[in-house]
Amino acid sequence: MKALVKTQKGDGFFEIMDRPIPEIAEDEVLIKVAFTGICGTDIHVYHDEFPYWPPVIIGHEFSGTVVKCGSKVTGYKEGDKVVGEPHNLHCGKCYLCRTGNIQLCAEKRSIGWGIDGSYAEFVKMPEKLLHKVPENVSMEEAAMMEPSAIVAHQLLERCRIVPNETVVVMGLGAIGLIAARMARIAGAGRIILAGCTSDEGCRLTAAKKIDCFDEFVNVQTQDLNEYIKSTTNGVGADLVIECSGAAPAIANGFNILKKKGRFCAIGMNGKPTVAIPWDDAMRKGIDLQFNMSSSYMGWEMALGLMASGKLDVKPLISEILPLEQWEKAFEDLRTGAAIKVLLTAESK
Repeated sequence: MKALVKTQKGDGFFEIMDRPIPEIAEDEVLIKVAFTGICGTDIHVYHDEFPYWPPVIIGHEFSGTVVKCGSKVTGYKEGDKVVGEPHNLHCGKCYLCRTGNIQLCAEKRSIGWGIDGSYAEFVKMPEKLLHKVPENVSMEEAAMMEPSAIVAHQLLERCRIVPNETVVVMGLGAIGLIAARMARIAGAGRIILAGCTSDEGCRLTAAKKIDCFDEFVNVQTQDLNEYIKSTTNGVGADLVIECSGAAPAIANGFNILKKKGRFCAIGMNGKPTVAIPWDDAMRKGIDLQFNMSSSYMGWEMALGLMASGKLDVKPLISEILPLEQWEKAFEDLRTGAAIKVLLTAESK
């Protein structure tokens, strides 16, 4: 089968290759991949900024159809449309697994970086990590389920939106816009998007379509600190949702928060350390929550929100490209010409 492989350690080394169709175990299913979304993690893997075990097929944000089931699979059958949690090989025995935090298990080797993933024609998954795609959700939309589940887990399950809060979302990629929309659904009073000039094209257009913000601040032409001060009577924002992973934005997120404000960290930076105003954050008594991946309930919430129509991700899908055009897809994401790009290995 055709697949995009990280062939060795180092910056770059992505290559389209012919790989064997995966063989499944008794508790696994074989899935014909419909679409795979490009994640920031994939770009970090490309640049050698995230753990991975080469040679490995990239990709973990997928939708697909079950084509074969192992002998012990009982909840799925051939033809079922599915998505899957990327928590492969978690041990099931450590304190994290036993407290429902399988996404943090030290033994985890997720598809797309630890084991072969979904930038391919087929991917295998254990039954226990699958979810069925609701009938009224398209396969393109379903390929957006994993980033939606991340946001639901971190923002709705852990950080929690308080009605009428002032929320600032930093970073207008797919994760940031999904977070802004979920903040709206959860009752935030005022949502401010903080972005750059490059965001004023397709990203701001999509943000308007999904009704996820009240104001946009271009941090390259406006002073975000002064804007937040002047529009909150000097108090500051209640919640910052940091989705950009950019060091200056991360540091500034602490500056614009009010005392006893909350910092919700979702964006990966890709570097060993990031400088933050530590003492100022201490004096403010800020609550800081980091996130890594998603939870079962995050997936269930995201599935429900998509099925109900409250979370519309279609405007966030900028383009669908064949797997061979992965370089164009990465470049469009880098320049801000796209929000979310889906790849497909299916022959047309």
